[in-house]
Amino acid sequence: MDHRELELFLHLARTLNYGRTSLESHVSAATLTRTIQRLEVRTGSRLFDRGPRGVVLTADGRRFATYAEQVLALWGDYRAGVDLPPDLTGELRIFATVTACESLLPDLLAPLRDAHPQIRLDIRTGDAAVALARLDEGEVDAAVAGIPKRLPDTLISRTIATTDLILVSAPGVPADSPYVVPARGLVREAAFRWFRHRGLRPGIAAEPDGHEALLALVDLGYGIGIVPRLVLDTSTFSGRLVERRADPPLDQLPIGLCVRRTDLHRPLVTALWNAPMN
Repeated sequence: MDHRELELFLHLARTLNYGRTSLESHVSAATLTRTIQRLEVRTGSRLFDRGPRGVVLTADGRRFATYAEQVLALWGDYRAGVDLPPDLTGELRIFATVTACESLLPDLLAPLRDAHPQIRLDIRTGDAAVALARLDEGEVDAAVAGIPKRLPDTLISRTIATTDLILVSAPGVPADSPYVVPARGLVREAAFRWFRHRGLRPGIAAEPDGHEALLALVDLGYGIGIVPRLVLDTSTFSGRLVERRADPPLDQLPIGLCVRRTDLHRPLVTALWNAPMN
């Protein structure tokens, strides 16, 4: 059975809440439901019962939970004993935003390249808000992403940078202008925490998917944007926008290298995880 399926099952066995497991594991509710259904077909047993009082493990579910824990523990012990060969080859799929590609990946990947030049790197870019979901669903082997206050149990991260969140606007934009915030993700969550702390009910002018699109709208004068400083510093808009005072300051955003916990001892993932950052 796929280790990822076992991880999802164990998470649900702990929470007994499909919504919470779906949210914390960064998978859709439909994906989680299909995973449990596949496991029930393969085991020939009903693993969970749903009733008016919620979800409960069946007797077979408790037996299967013991089996799943043992399988994952044995797999971790086995992988922990694998030494990295000097001529390590293969492909690493890494997800990062355009900003991370420009500002963080060179220093992160240079030592790996020096130590294992035959590893092929497949760099995939996209919206920061989907980074951990892509990783958790197995589409990539690692992600460089903002680290939430509560990381899913299936993932592990190490911080490689920290950036302030800041207010930016085009010159001359009034202080009472509406805001431009990301449509989803950690920056949006931090923005609305800041609004609540200040007792604001802000007007929202736009909710673009990515930070680059957000800065473009801010440059056009749509309102005041909220972005990581790292994004502004690496953007072509950096010389055209002005930083505005935030009182109180917004949160800082830690950025980390994230991998699936059960992949930590795969040779390729181990090589990336252990590589020092320049």
